[in-house]
This record gives sequence, C-alpha cells and structure tokens, in this order.
Amino acid sequence: MSEYTLYSCHPADTAAPTIAIIGGGLTGLFTATLLERAFGHTPATQPMPQLMIFEKSSGVGRLATRYRRDSQTHKNWQWAFGAQFFTAKTASFQQFIAPWLDMDMIQPWCANVVELTTAHTTGQRPSIIKKERWNTEQARYISTPKMTSWGRALADELQHTTMRLQTRVAPLAQYAEPTADESKQQTKQKTELFDEVGHSLGLFDWVICTAPNAQAAELMAGSGFDKQESISAIKMQACYTLMLGWDEGQALPAALTDADSGGWDVAYINDSIIDRIFIEQRKPAHETLLPSITIHARNDWSEQQVDEEIEPVQAALLTAAQHALGWDNACAPTQIDCHRWRYAATCTDAQTFAQGVLIDASRQWIVSGDWCGQGNIESCYHMAQQTAEVICAALAGQCVATP
Repeated sequence: MSEYTLYSCHPADTAAPTIAIIGGGLTGLFTATLLERAFGHTPATQPMPQLMIFEKSSGVGRLATRYRRDSQTHKNWQWAFGAQFFTAKTASFQQFIAPWLDMDMIQPWCANVVELTTAHTTGQRPSIIKKERWNTEQARYISTPKMTSWGRALADELQHTTMRLQTRVAPLAQYAEPTADESKQQTKQKTELFDEVGHSLGLFDWVICTAPNAQAAELMAGSGFDKQESISAIKMQACYTLMLGWDEGQALPAALTDADSGGWDVAYINDSIIDRIFIEQRKPAHETLLPSITIHARNDWSEQQVDEEIEPVQAALLTAAQHALGWDNACAPTQIDCHRWRYAATCTDAQTFAQGVLIDASRQWIVSGDWCGQGNIESCYHMAQQTAEVICAALAGQCVATP
C-alpha cells in the first residue's frame, strides 16, 4: 500500500466495531484520527466505530510544556521539557500536518545551531563554534504557542472518540483464551478491559496498546500475545531534563548571548553529561517569554541515574550547565526544575529498526508506538497509519483508496 494514499473502510459487518486505544499520546491520537477519517469515507449505511482512548494521566498529547508566571511582570517562563521539535520527512506526514501549518499552530523552527565545548574552570568561557542553521528544506517543526497545543487540538477534533483520562488499564493476562473449538470455528471473541481496581471498562473488538515498550510488555505479559518477545527486543533509554529561567532584566550568562557565533538557539555540548541546550524564547512565537532554557542530559548518563533521587541528579545537571554556560552568582538562574523521562529514546539496530506495529490477528490486539519505528514523532504517525490499515483490511476485507 502506498503511504501517500488515504484509505477508507467498507466493513462487511454492519455492527459498529468497538476499538480501545490504550495511551493518549500522539500515537493514540493519530490512530484515532486516521480511523475516524477512514470510516468517514464509508457509505452512510456503514457505522462509525466506537473508539475509546484510555489515558493514565490527566492530559493527552505527550508534547510536554511546563511554565511559571512571574507575579511582578505577569510574563511566563516556559519549557518544552519533552520533545523539542519534530520532522516531517515523508510526503504522507507532510500532508497530515499541512492544515496545522496553515493555521500557524505548527511552525518551522529555523534554529541557529552551535557546538559548545564546556569549560571546567570557574569563570572560563566555553568554546562556541557555529554548526548549522536548520531550514525549511529539512525543517524541524514546533507546536505553538506551546508544544502541548497540537495534541490538544488533535483531541478536540475527534468527533467519534471517547476519552477516559486518569484511567490505568490492567494487564491483559486475566482475559480468557479462546477454546480450541472456538479457534477452529473462528468465533469472534471480544476483549473485556478492566482498570487497575477491577472495574470493567467495556468489551472491545480491537485493543491497540500505544504505551512505551516497557509498559506495553507489562500490559501484555502472560496474556498469550504472540509477539511478546518482539516487545522486549526493543530497548529504551531514559532522559533527564533540566529547566532554567532568569528574571526580566537580569544579566544572562555570556554564553547565551555569544556575539561571535551570531546568536544561537540550540547547542550541542561536548565533554559533558549534557547533550543539548535549547533557548526557548528564540523559538517562533515565543518572543514574549522570560529567558528560559531547556537542557537535555545524555541518554546513556540518564539511564545510569534512572533510579536515583531527583535532587542529586538535578544538582549534577546544574553543575554541568554552569560549566557549559559559565555563569557566576550575578547571572545564576532564578528558576530551576528537573524532570525524569524513563522511556525517552529508542535504541535501534539493523534488525529492529523497521519492526513496525506488532499484531496478534487471532485476538485482534495491536501493540504500537514510536518505539516500533525510529522513536520519534513522525514514527508515531506511521505506526498509527499501519494500525489503521490493518484494522481497515480486517474489517472490510479490502481498503479503498481515496484521493
């Protein structure tokens, strides 16, 4: 199937299929969006599926934004402390994001990028070398005014999907296996989902798990899911994020306003536990923010500290940031925060790189997520696309291409 084609479903069974999506991140939202669009091209006599998203947290989208307001200036510090940007390298994803580009909710970020080598002597300035400028030919995109804005917009546009927030789905191991006779007769068996305290969440024809792979492994463990080993084959690493802010009019570290580099927006860091630094107020539509920077630690270092208390990790990152930016007491940040992402980066190799979604056709269970691809936001879309095509084909026996 061409990845540039929209598929519409014409199910032979006139009963509305019920579909559960575990996880309200971008993969879950993309999946619901594509399924609604696919079924939206069916004849009026064919029912729209009953979609339900279960999300354990209080919000959807997973494009994380944190902010604080200054009581004196009423301005905000703001940090995109999850994904900083995303790419759209394929024509299908470019087409998908086009409406939000037209509305300026998604904007290209043409950042000035430098390479920064830290100074390990107090008061010594780091070495800063120009690296590149991101451009619209290979654009990096952000959601505005916050990284969370796009996820919320996706959720708001869903018309046939019910959201169940703060709902943790219990592992599927408790569900009954089809009997031998049922399997031979190809009897359709729905899956009943339960929450963590044993309350039924409903019966579903299809269950799609979009959780990070470690959580997906726990949900499917002992259930008989026939791709269980493939879930465990993918490894993910953690990432710590440090968020720093300065008051309005406060002197900033000289490295943040380095004139020799022409001013920079993103810095790759050498010889440090820090991987990259992002200047938030230099992003498109972020000019009114108080000085705010987001710092991502190296994944390998983060993984080594993943079970440590957050305070010593924050202290270590703050020391590394001071070495990288070279501030003294006069220009030390007034806002400091730290967040741990346990499942941030997918470790891929030649065998697991293009694994794709994992399908148990007999149970009508699908395990999906960005980690099934390249571990980025564009992978969320392509895994959602694969999932929608699988369900269309199963329900319809065919997928009809639509321009």
